[in-house]
Amino acid sequence: MTGRKGHAAPKAVYIHIPFCTNKCHYCDFNSYVVRGQPVDEYLEALEREMELTVREVPARGIETVFVGGGTPTVLTPEQMRRFLLLVDTYFGDRADGFEFTMEANPGTTDPEKLRAMREGGVNRISFGAQTFDNGLLAAIGRVHHADDIYRSVESARNAGFANISIDLMIGLPRQTLDTLERTLDEALALDLTHYSVYSLKIEENTLFHKLYERNELPLPDEEEELAMYLRVMERMRGAGYVQYEISNFARPGFECRHNTAYWRNESYYGLGAGAHGYVYGLRHVNVKGIREYIEATRSGLPVLESFEVTPEESMEDFMMVGLRLLNGVKDDDFRARYGIGMYDKFGGQIARLVERGLLIADESGCRLSERGVLLGNEVFAEFIGG
Repeated sequence: MTGRKGHAAPKAVYIHIPFCTNKCHYCDFNSYVVRGQPVDEYLEALEREMELTVREVPARGIETVFVGGGTPTVLTPEQMRRFLLLVDTYFGDRADGFEFTMEANPGTTDPEKLRAMREGGVNRISFGAQTFDNGLLAAIGRVHHADDIYRSVESARNAGFANISIDLMIGLPRQTLDTLERTLDEALALDLTHYSVYSLKIEENTLFHKLYERNELPLPDEEEELAMYLRVMERMRGAGYVQYEISNFARPGFECRHNTAYWRNESYYGLGAGAHGYVYGLRHVNVKGIREYIEATRSGLPVLESFEVTPEESMEDFMMVGLRLLNGVKDDDFRARYGIGMYDKFGGQIARLVERGLLIADESGCRLSERGVLLGNEVFAEFIGG
């Protein structure tokens, strides 16, 4: 199905549940501590947005749904069942191999809630573990302990989840190669299908940013953080995982289909407070505040702002996000999307990056070299304003 201006209709859906148990020290996501929040009203508002959205852009052959936050699993089992019924009502026309991911924090997934998730169609769960070091967990503002990670994974398996991922972080305050090594030992012992490993980023309007500005945040230096990333790659490869994206490792066949849609610069629905969407060449961001979002849905779509992505910007995005995937970008895909060859548009940039040893290129396409994986931001910057 092709929509306006030749853009394909979205096959991916992102839904934002902005509630969490507490605000972590590094988090700048659109999230609010759940106590006292109008959760049921929020779900009613989500239904209004879903109904208006699919009326404007019908949802057919959906391939992925991803529910993020916040912490979606702070919903009660009853609220979870209600929410999943909404998703099924408005995004129930699904493709074969449909992937339905929900983010979760260890300690927020009791057996009843997990059963409600499985019965409601969720078939992939992603736990925000971050580290197995209890001291580091406390230092970054997480409220779970390492034991909660083990219990949550076991409970998820008992509920029928076979596709389980965890997030880990490197570059944390006072984290060392030794503490990372122990975390990797424990994480890999779980024998999961997928691992995501991200570097800490210091974002404005967070506690960590305030501490950083006061020179009170003891972070590893660049060489130490690089050594951590190299160790992650080495350990993941040694355990049989394929690095398919700069920060993501999977058993073959268990790559995250939803995030891959982002990296391929494909369209996606974005619903919920502060959610971003990309539909028919238009990017939009929703109203962020909970009450403001609820009220906005009473009179229409709760869009805060939207803008059309020009063909030039779309081509740049295609290269920047596509090169995050380790199999890179293909000239045939670029040509099918834009009507010109990748080398016709970006031949100069690609040649310079090949010369610097950051890209590997042939007539079919290009991908990051081993050195390019370590210096990805330098590669991506080449395509801005290209």
